[in-house]
Amino acid sequence: MKPHGHVVRRPTIGLTPDVEDAAGGEAPPRYVLKSPYAEAVFRAGGLPMVLPLATDPGMIDAFLDRISGLVVTGGAFDVPPEAYGEAPREGLGTLKPARTRFETALLQAALRRNMPVLGVCGGMQLLNVVLGGTLLQDIQRDLPEARNHEQAHDRTQPSHPVEVREGTVLAELLGRGQLMVNSTHHQAVSRLGEGLVSSAVAPDGVVEAIESSNGAFAVGVQWHPELLLQSMPLQLGVYRGLVTRARDARR
Repeated sequence: MKPHGHVVRRPTIGLTPDVEDAAGGEAPPRYVLKSPYAEAVFRAGGLPMVLPLATDPGMIDAFLDRISGLVVTGGAFDVPPEAYGEAPREGLGTLKPARTRFETALLQAALRRNMPVLGVCGGMQLLNVVLGGTLLQDIQRDLPEARNHEQAHDRTQPSHPVEVREGTVLAELLGRGQLMVNSTHHQAVSRLGEGLVSSAVAPDGVVEAIESSNGAFAVGVQWHPELLLQSMPLQLGVYRGLVTRARDARR
């Protein structure tokens, strides 16, 4: 509450869903969003809104007119290598071209507006690609000395440390130095996109977080902070940072 009884209005945060085909292909595809994403946005002070896939630029602009911040979520699929100028190689996983096209157009338009954006896991990878970066198509093949970044145990628990770099937005949100995170990815950032810096790195050299260097809130984390809120409550700081910037930037 604000003084004199005025309620603080929650900024609306857009969330990108996954799309799944119904079993047997007998029903229309369905949108799917894991509930911890929305729960994290709500606990951080935002109002979550799921954004259905659209290709029309007018629809994308209409979505962005109604939200103050954007979360590009992760999923069990890869960004098409053609998006960063490479041919597919062994180890590349499932692709979802329609979802990637939508999220690419949404991210590009949000960045043009300087809208606060957060990319989570695959969303971080797409943020890097949208800004001209490249990816390791498969960590085990492209960086054989790296550890396995797809943990087998409960993903609501952390599995390895990262080093959060001093002087970054991420350090302001979570603290600098060592931080334990969960790990659910087989791809990772290779060359950083334009205007991005690495804000956290795993001991094996894999980039675990990126952010804009120009003062805009464009942050990507390779892990899933929304799954760690019970075991590591401080991880909510990533979503709080997004919601705070969205509130400040809201018209």
